[in-house]
Amino acid sequence: MTAEQRVHLAKSAPPAYSSLAGLAKQVGAIAADAGIDDRLKELVQIHVSQLNGCAYCVRVHVEKGMKAGLDADAVAQIATWRDSGVFTERERAGLELAEAFTFIHEDGIPDEVYDRVGGVLTEAEYVALSWILISINAFNRLAIAGRYPVPPRDTSAASQR
Repeated sequence: MTAEQRVHLAKSAPPAYSSLAGLAKQVGAIAADAGIDDRLKELVQIHVSQLNGCAYCVRVHVEKGMKAGLDADAVAQIATWRDSGVFTERERAGLELAEAFTFIHEDGIPDEVYDRVGGVLTEAEYVALSWILISINAFNRLAIAGRYPVPPRDTSAASQR
């Protein structure tokens, strides 16, 4: 079955998608109130989307991340964040929490992760990041189930300038 033949869940159930989009908007407000900057917010959403194999959301959040201050080097280092020196302590805590939430079915949020992350983030930041991670995992499942397309970019117009 091709992507064109699949039911587009967002278009087929607009109220449900609207509710999910509303959740994401509310989560963004909670994150802003807690002091989660856009760079960290996009960084963890890119990582979750990579871990879940959601090419569509990776593209969306890399674009947003670049606008929020991520550069190509930081994006390239996400997969190796534990060995990379380009991330702050807060970003490293967010990336670790992103992995725990994405693979929550394996061990829940292990106590050592909770304690380590809790030693870096405030409770409000932990709560905000947790909701960001819950939201992006839901969006990943929507896009993956629907095989949302990620076509090559048309770079010919840009290179002709």
